[in-house]
Amino acid sequence: MIKAKHIFSFIFTGGILFLSSCGSNYAPKPRGYFRITLPDKEYSKLDTTLPYSFEYPVYSEVVPDHGPKDEPYWANLNFPRFGAKVHMSYKSVENNLYQLLEDNRELAFKHTVKADAIREKMFEAPEKNVYGILYEIKGNTASPLQFFVTDSVEHFLRGSLYFNSVPNKDSIAPVLEFVEKDIVHLIETLNWKDL
Repeated sequence: MIKAKHIFSFIFTGGILFLSSCGSNYAPKPRGYFRITLPDKEYSKLDTTLPYSFEYPVYSEVVPDHGPKDEPYWANLNFPRFGAKVHMSYKSVENNLYQLLEDNRELAFKHTVKADAIREKMFEAPEKNVYGILYEIKGNTASPLQFFVTDSVEHFLRGSLYFNSVPNKDSIAPVLEFVEKDIVHLIETLNWKDL
């Protein structure tokens, strides 16, 4: 009987020590995201009846925009693998360049409510008459990248990147960085065509 008391006391004390040590060092695991395998960069030239051409990634597709307010020469650059789309709208410049620039600026800065910062990156290619700005909109915004390019006389092209998901800058960061390089390549390879 004495041995049973010692065994019970030993088990009881060990159990108390075990239970008290378990709860004091608990730390939740950080939230994780799925690993995304990104394809190799490879580009194809857009050659259509549009008044502009550019090189676009082979893992994307250029399709006409068939939205409710679509206009001629509007197109979408779809990234089906990433659930992303660049909406591109084209306008002819007809003594309305100031208004087109102001509308573009207003649409980009509409995101200041949710944005942490907006960074502008200038593009100039005088030999091709291509001038523009890429807006990097930091934070949990609906459109993290927007841009426009123009020749200031005849052509104006605007683009906005959207993801088919709730904005979360941490989860889309690798894809956003990847797609941004494609958009920069699009701008740098853009050429105007006669209407």
